[in-house]
Amino acid sequence: MRIGIGYDVHRLAPDLKLVLGGVEIPSRQGLIGWSDADVLTHAVMDALLGAAALGDIGQHFPPGDPQLKGISSLILLERVVNMLKEKGYTVGNVDAVIVAEQPKLMEHINNIRNKLADVMKLDIDAVGVKASTSEQLGFAGREEGMVAWAVATIKEENE
Repeated sequence: MRIGIGYDVHRLAPDLKLVLGGVEIPSRQGLIGWSDADVLTHAVMDALLGAAALGDIGQHFPPGDPQLKGISSLILLERVVNMLKEKGYTVGNVDAVIVAEQPKLMEHINNIRNKLADVMKLDIDAVGVKASTSEQLGFAGREEGMVAWAVATIKEENE
């Protein structure tokens, strides 16, 4: 078994979609990014890539690549899962936390977990997603951006 950690942050701006874990969340602000700016899925991808010592999402999916403009991060997550498979690994489990003051995410968590589990070909019980605030401290507390952390385990396919 191998373990990886992922981190991502994106700035917030009005009149943009907010997508977390592939789920569009009603919000007065959305995240700025080259793809869909799905901060949660980006952290999960980095955790998986890190567990396999395959670098980070910026290496594999560089900002500015015209083929990636506006792309769903779930498509990129599927590509990461396929990279792991090519190296002989499968995903064991993922646990993640989103740090944001607004919007409240509790009612969306199970939908997010289902989407991520589906792409990674996992039971929902192997995908943990939590939401927290930063108690109005720092850029996330001032609602200037969102942060996500993720931890993932991978294992050799024959195990």
